[in-house]
Amino acid sequence: MKLALLVGAAVAPLLFAQPALAQSAQETPTTALDEVIVTGSPVFRNRTDDVVPTLSYDLEYFQRFEPLTVGDALRRVPSVTFLSDVLESDGVRLRGLDPGYTQILINGERVPGGDDDRSFFVDRIPAELIERVEVVRASSANRSGDAVAGAINIVLRDAYTLDGGYIRGGAILFPDDEVGGTFGAVYGGEALGGRLLVGASVQDRRNPKDKFSQRFDRPGGTLDNTEIQTDVRDGTDYSFNADYSVEVGGGTLDLSGVFVRTDRIQDEDSIEYRGGRVQNADLLTINDNDVDIQTDNLSLRGRYEVEMLGGETRFKLGYASFDDEQTEFENEAEYLRDAIAFPDEDRFTADFEIRDLQDEEWSGALEHTRPLSDTTEIEFGIQAVQKDRDSVTRVADRVRFNVPNAPAPRPAQPPFVFSTSTYVIEETRIDPYVMLSGEQGALKWEAGLRYETTDTTIAGVDNDYAELLPSLSLRYTLNETDRLIASAGRTIRRPRFNDLAPVTLEEERGDNDFRGNPLLEPETAWGIDVGFERRLGRRGIVGLNVFYRDVTDLIEDVNTGLQGSGGAGTFIESIDNVGDGQVYGVEFDLSTPLTVFGLENTGVFLNASWLDSQVEDALGERRFNDQSDYVVNLGFTHDIPSWQAAFGATYRKQGDAFGRVFAEEVTTRYGADLEVFLEKRIFSNAVLRLTGINLLDSSKDEVFDKFDDQADQIARDYDEFELETESAGPVFQLVMRVAF
Repeated sequence: MKLALLVGAAVAPLLFAQPALAQSAQETPTTALDEVIVTGSPVFRNRTDDVVPTLSYDLEYFQRFEPLTVGDALRRVPSVTFLSDVLESDGVRLRGLDPGYTQILINGERVPGGDDDRSFFVDRIPAELIERVEVVRASSANRSGDAVAGAINIVLRDAYTLDGGYIRGGAILFPDDEVGGTFGAVYGGEALGGRLLVGASVQDRRNPKDKFSQRFDRPGGTLDNTEIQTDVRDGTDYSFNADYSVEVGGGTLDLSGVFVRTDRIQDEDSIEYRGGRVQNADLLTINDNDVDIQTDNLSLRGRYEVEMLGGETRFKLGYASFDDEQTEFENEAEYLRDAIAFPDEDRFTADFEIRDLQDEEWSGALEHTRPLSDTTEIEFGIQAVQKDRDSVTRVADRVRFNVPNAPAPRPAQPPFVFSTSTYVIEETRIDPYVMLSGEQGALKWEAGLRYETTDTTIAGVDNDYAELLPSLSLRYTLNETDRLIASAGRTIRRPRFNDLAPVTLEEERGDNDFRGNPLLEPETAWGIDVGFERRLGRRGIVGLNVFYRDVTDLIEDVNTGLQGSGGAGTFIESIDNVGDGQVYGVEFDLSTPLTVFGLENTGVFLNASWLDSQVEDALGERRFNDQSDYVVNLGFTHDIPSWQAAFGATYRKQGDAFGRVFAEEVTTRYGADLEVFLEKRIFSNAVLRLTGINLLDSSKDEVFDKFDDQADQIARDYDEFELETESAGPVFQLVMRVAF
């Protein structure tokens, strides 16, 4: 039914479109053989003609390292950091900022995410679907303004991408010696009077990690307890995509769809010991925590483009949904509540929760572009989005009972008694815009105004606002090799949904409760980017960019001073617009063959970003929470045409991140990551690749400073000081691609 509605709406413009000349021919599709066989020369980032500062990376830039997801691929581009577990790449932190500051686009259109900050986890998209990835550093009037840090545009393959097909199959050896599989197939060609591309993939994903925690009464103080934990995340991703393009009625009709399903089990088991003694006599607790997750992402798009009214008109309609179902249980057994140690259990606790989140978005746009002169054109339009989110949570009352000492029988576990909570979010956005662009000699420019209106209803409470977002970008060509790029504009970050809900969530912030604030205003930011780019030889490129963001109406946690549900010493926290902040940094990227040294088949790349920010809270000055201070990627590829082979490596290091909220602080450090690949063409139409990931056994180390309240935090009167380290071993993948 949804597909029928989409097709009908996309075809509707044919009924009233004026006659027009046929569209100009599309680019010649890449043959499947050319896409599978990429040996012969290194692949670098593209030098785009966009006026807005944009870094573009084709699939070939990532493909040789065989990333499983878009998140894995993004680990090689400038200024992208993650605050994920080891071997996980989910929420993009462009320029080190929270994922809510980064706009994730698919084919230039925003996509709904399951998190309450509207962010989209890029590990939901298999890398096999992408044609290229663009890092868009500044805003434009014809795109959504939710891009304080910038935007990541994931361009999927379309019907004109590929001529022919290929099959990808292989095996993955995970750190715990389990073996998984990966399979994909893509085909593109003429069909049904137009061009059609279809693709599908199935791939196993497994991430087994070991964690070790030590908890002290204060830094350098007494060791209270240790915890040994295993965390295994095991699942399978399924995807299907299709794109159809046809000339009809004097215009071009494009229909596309993507479906991705993630089935995943997260199994955490931990054992806690008293002091530093790992022995049965000091066993405190055994904990078993499992989460069963099924997530479906669906995106359907229709676009009709036709020459009319003296220019080009585009009609767009889209439907996207996010359906996330999670079932979680946690069982804990305690052993030292009396003097009798293991194996006699003293108390048993069980928790059970079922969560179902359904997010749907309908989007539409009417856009028109026409020339004003030989050197200037105008684009204007209106874009609209209707979001509906339904969340249902069923939480069982905690089961807890004491267990008598043996030989008395262990009591039977009573049945769970559930309570259900629901909330509904409705949000409507209507965003008109106008944009002028032109070219005068060596200067290309773009200037626009976007007016974003937002009407949100959550838990029956309205939150409405509107913001005017101007933008300006310039590109000046100095000579055949050098150019300057500059941009300035205003962007927005909307409040998290949970932050708007005027309900009190018990023990949501540690021991403290949390109550949302329906009167929150969005954060806005004025920003500038200034960059220099030079072409090196025929294929190399080097760039340097400086950026600055001035953020106003910063949204931060505050303490209401009201007593929380936990009694004396606990509080009700809330959230408010508390002030301003600044974000700034320097970004460098280089990719070039070493032709000057006679090594034209060797390519090197380096991108390095130095990131900083400033914000004031009750304890003084700090960075934006969890912003890494730098990220560096360094690598090379070397082709051996006579052997029809290639090899290469990448090294990545992300700097420390610090976060401070009410009564808790955390410092996060990551180890370095090394990946390598070996590639051999084995037939005229087939290539075999061996890749190794996390070859340095990277670890994630966290330091937690915990306090009872903010007064103790200021006085440094500790409740607990914790050191936690998480590690995982290498992953190896053997993949064959065969073109047909």
